[in-house]
Amino acid sequence: MALSGLQIQKLLPKTNCKECGSNTCLAFAMKLAAKQASLSACPYASEEAKQILGAASEPPVKEVSLGNAVTGGETVLYRHEKTFVRQTLLAVNINDTAGDAEAALNNVKNYRLERVGEVLTVAAVAVTQTSADGKAVIALAAKALQITGLPLIIRAKDTGTVKAVAALAKGTKSVIAGVTIENADELKAAAQENGCALAVTAPDVDGITALTGKLKAEGFNDLLIDFNAKSLAEAFQFNAIARTAAIKHNVKAAGYPTLKFIDAIDGGGAVLAMTEILKYGGVCVLPSFDPAQLVALMTLRLNIYTDPQKPIQVEPKVYPIGEPNKKSPVFVTTNFSLTYFLVSGEIENSGISAWLVIPECEGMSVLTAWAAGKFSGSHIAKFIKESGFEASIDTREIVIPGYVSQISGELEEGLPGWKVLVGPQESADIEAYIKQVLVKGSA
Repeated sequence: MALSGLQIQKLLPKTNCKECGSNTCLAFAMKLAAKQASLSACPYASEEAKQILGAASEPPVKEVSLGNAVTGGETVLYRHEKTFVRQTLLAVNINDTAGDAEAALNNVKNYRLERVGEVLTVAAVAVTQTSADGKAVIALAAKALQITGLPLIIRAKDTGTVKAVAALAKGTKSVIAGVTIENADELKAAAQENGCALAVTAPDVDGITALTGKLKAEGFNDLLIDFNAKSLAEAFQFNAIARTAAIKHNVKAAGYPTLKFIDAIDGGGAVLAMTEILKYGGVCVLPSFDPAQLVALMTLRLNIYTDPQKPIQVEPKVYPIGEPNKKSPVFVTTNFSLTYFLVSGEIENSGISAWLVIPECEGMSVLTAWAAGKFSGSHIAKFIKESGFEASIDTREIVIPGYVSQISGELEEGLPGWKVLVGPQESADIEAYIKQVLVKGSA
């Protein structure tokens, strides 16, 4: 249960020493209640306060590291309430009997999807034992670590093989999957020795929460939950129930990120993977490397895990497209990332070099920024002058988006000697506009 600022203040020393950065202990307590400060900032906090406030400040869903990535840590059920902070991590499974394992590992290593300024990659490799002998999966794990450098999600048939793979993966923050009430003690020891997390499973939800509760009470808390869902409906239901229990009812035994293995790459598997991203999935393991599926899932994930209160934006400045010179054409648009990458991409596709002026528009799209007064003629003119760009080029023509043709007069007033050209409304028409208007006009 979350503590109020007044409840937290009662646990503080009440000296108003200001060493925490706040003027009073009450002000600091209010920051703690809003999760805007850490108790470690108070040098005089008692052990009682550390114990009580430390537990109260834990996020409802435990954060768990997987290599350099983190899953969990969520505090809300719906992204518009605040935001989702830890995106569903995508991993790729490779069986120890796969004939093309090395090629698949190299594909995973080299996969990069760049979208709106972010480089998206695979987070981990799941190594699964399908052969009778554990030697094959141990060899596969060694090869996966050597080629990709990514953490492993370990699935093997016996604890001896699991422990051998975990030892190979020591220090990579890998995950041991398939932890049950029968093998939990043995695998917990292996996880502690090698710095791994445990993914627990059981025939039903009660069995899982009993096991997570047991492990937490024993001092091991780097846990994921692998629900034994038999269908898409069950997977959706289990994830929703666990997240609601953790966030709304403070059920600590359910407050862990999930691990889901997708068994097939067919349409049903793709829908299940999308459901994991849409509904609280922590780590989703795809059955094989499929770049087409990864593009779709990563794009969906980016849309869901973008902070709805903070639009993705690029740095306001003048960007060179290609190798422009002093006489190259000049375009202008807003610093909303999607707008920037669409416009810059179309300019690049046209084959010309140009300058793209990006003023500060608080990450808004063209029409939104114009309506908010952030993309006016005077605003653009001021940015061009203050940036020193005007003095660095000979060109005196600038292309504005067609949706805001009405700012052309104001922009020409703000930039004496410049001619404002009204470009197309849609970015998809920029390439044709350049070839038909700019290039022909200068011929």
